[in-house]
Amino acid sequence: MAITLTWIGHATWLVDTGHGVLLIDPFFDESPTACMKSGDVACDAILVTHGHADHVGDLVPIARRTGAPVYCNWEIAQWLGGQGIDNVRPMNLGGRTTIPGGTAKMELAHHSSSLPDGSYGGTAAGWLLDVGGVRAYFAGDTALFDDMARIGRRDAHGRSLDVAVVPIGDLFTMGPEDAVEAVRLLAPQVALPTHYDTWPPIRQDAAAWALRVTESTGTDARVLRPGERIRIDVVADPTPTAPAPGRASQR
Repeated sequence: MAITLTWIGHATWLVDTGHGVLLIDPFFDESPTACMKSGDVACDAILVTHGHADHVGDLVPIARRTGAPVYCNWEIAQWLGGQGIDNVRPMNLGGRTTIPGGTAKMELAHHSSSLPDGSYGGTAAGWLLDVGGVRAYFAGDTALFDDMARIGRRDAHGRSLDVAVVPIGDLFTMGPEDAVEAVRLLAPQVALPTHYDTWPPIRQDAAAWALRVTESTGTDARVLRPGERIRIDVVADPTPTAPAPGRASQR
């Protein structure tokens, strides 16, 4: 039982569940750090945390080209309908739905949300995935909040989080110090940083953050480069590898 996560850059991720590929927060063509272009991505479902342009910048063309269902909040779903995208699965905080490879629950996030045209983007969210036998949490853009302890709590089957992806960029999300505390609350086996180094205002020393996380929480914190992937096994130690052929290229 395993999944493979690929960091595209900024806050965009591909998750290969073994039963389909999930695309989280598509931002490619205007991203200074993306390792690939939107026209090259293949996916079976798209998950959106909120409506800011650095998370939905390439959502419409990818959804139109691939026909992949888009899982998002009600307001983003209505906006997509206005763009001619009809394969949309609207939901809201606390809801759980079936996705390729398992289930996704729309979790809390503390962040603003507006869409590229300036309209209201609904409530920002994170995603708690149970896919490929792995429990993975994508915090999205958020501040630190106490409910992360609940999100990280063992489920009914006694399983803790296998991996948590948390922002560390500061200014627009929590910064490195709060992100260490987030990992402490979530208590995953593996932690990965996201939403940093895209532009100078959110530049961070991710390696120093990862070392601090590992030393102070016991969680195995890893740092990926755009295009790099990591396999998360329920029982095995995940190790970063080279980009998958045809999936992403390393810059």
